Parts: sequence; C-alpha cells; structure tokens
Amino acid sequence: MKTVLVTGGAGFIGSHLCERLVKDGYKVISLDNYFTGKKENHVAGVEYREGHTKDIAKLIPETPDIIFHLGEYSRTAVALEEPGVVWDLNLTGTPAVLEFWREKNTQANAEKKIKLVYAGSSTKFADVREDGVEGRHLSPYTHAKAVMSDLVRDYSRWYNLPYAISYFFNVYGPRELSGKYGTVIEIFKEQSLAGKPLTMRLPGTQKRNYTHVEDTVDALMLIAEKGEGDEFGIASAKSYTTREVAELFGGPIEELPARQTSRPSTPVDTTNLQKLGWEEKNSLEEYVRGIKGKD
Repeated sequence: MKTVLVTGGAGFIGSHLCERLVKDGYKVISLDNYFTGKKENHVAGVEYREGHTKDIAKLIPETPDIIFHLGEYSRTAVALEEPGVVWDLNLTGTPAVLEFWREKNTQANAEKKIKLVYAGSSTKFADVREDGVEGRHLSPYTHAKAVMSDLVRDYSRWYNLPYAISYFFNVYGPRELSGKYGTVIEIFKEQSLAGKPLTMRLPGTQKRNYTHVEDTVDALMLIAEKGEGDEFGIASAKSYTTREVAELFGGPIEELPARQTSRPSTPVDTTNLQKLGWEEKNSLEEYVRGIKGKD
C-alpha cells in the first residue's frame, strides 16, 4: 500500500482528493493547520495531523511515496489585507515542504523517488492588464505562488527530484469555501438560496473557466501517476463572464466596484493534461441547476 501525504487535506479540494485516495486504496496522511480547512471535512480512513507546514519534518516522520502540496494561502484580493499571513503560509511553509521532499528522497532507497505534485496558481498566466500589471504581480498571493512554482522547478533541477505542477482554474463543488475566503460560485449559491441579490464585482465582463472539484481530483490523480514537469492546467473548456455566471443563478444583481486585483481573462491550456487522458465530466450549468432544484 502506497503512502500519500496531502498538505491541506482538510480543505475544499484536499478533502475531495483524500476521499479519492482512500477509495483507491492508498494510505493517506493529511497535514493541515485549519486556517481554512475544517474538521467536518475529515474523511474516514485518513490520518490527520494538525500543524503548520513549516513543521512538516517533525509532524510527518513517515516517508510518503507521493506528496500533494495543496496547503497554502489561496485568495488573491484578500491577500492585500494580510500579506504577513501569505508570507508565513506560502514563503515559510512551502520551502519547508520542499526541504522535506529533498531530505526524504535522500533517505529513501535509490530506486524509490518521492514525487511532489504542487498546486500552482493559474493567476500567473492572466493576461497583462492595461496598466501593465502581470498576473503574478496582482497581490502578495499571486507573487508568492509564482515564486514557489519557480522554486519547485529549481529544486527538481538542483536535486534530480520528480515533480509536476498543476494549475487550478476556479474550482467549485461541495465543501467550497464561503465568507471572507469564499469563491464566486459559493457566494452566488448562498445568496441565491437566501433570496438575496448576487453581488457581482465590476466590470462583470472578466471571463473565467470554472472547473468542478471532481474533475480537478481526476486530473490530480492522473498527474501524480503520469505527469512530469510544469504547466498541467486543470480547466473546464468553457469560459463565462462573471455576469453570465450570475445570470445562470438568476435573480437581481447588485454591482460592486472592481477590486484592485481585478484582472482580465486568463488563457487556458490543458494540452499537457489531455495528453494524460483527462476529460471533463461536469458542467457549471448542471451544477447550478442542481442548486436551484433544491431551492
């Protein structure tokens, strides 16, 4: 039985990944500090360790076969309010994970290479804004994620370590975050079910590709098994403007000012993932219809 370590295993995507790994017969260990993870997301059969990724070497004495590193700060706009939290979780925690990866490979048998699957941020691919700002420079979060993606590649080159970097595109589905760290689909869902106006950030024309969490997990499993290197985009083929998403839910729309981190469309490239055999199985329209059917 292979042992898999999932950082952020009690989070939205992490809990779905843990569920799949247990179902497929892996021994699964989760490391989560519960910053946005929730204990109600725990999955039977997973061993949970609570703590910061900077302490990974002390908290995880085991040598895993695969490391999924999902446990980082992951919100673009809110990051402007709390850069210190971003630096702590992403620029302190992630290098410790990479050192853990390197050291465990040093200790492991020569035939056994421990692979790291890193969850990068698709924001770094965003089109350059009219004011010249690139996606990686939108906020402390986008900066940190782009820098850590570079560091993952460098660690692999420096120490001959196997890795793959995945890029999530607006993941939605059960257990999605709400509140301060909420995502568009979950915010619209809660507002729609409560009969409230949908709060749409202007201009409303910004396009995004929304990807179901089950399709995202399918992709992560393929990437762990067969993917090597960078730029495994995990994205739905269809894009929507924010206004189009709001109109799927229906009801009145309340327009809010654009954020400082507002960005244009992000180019999507799933070529590397499709070469591994990935296919999208879910659609945003079906998901929204399911929500409205429960209203």
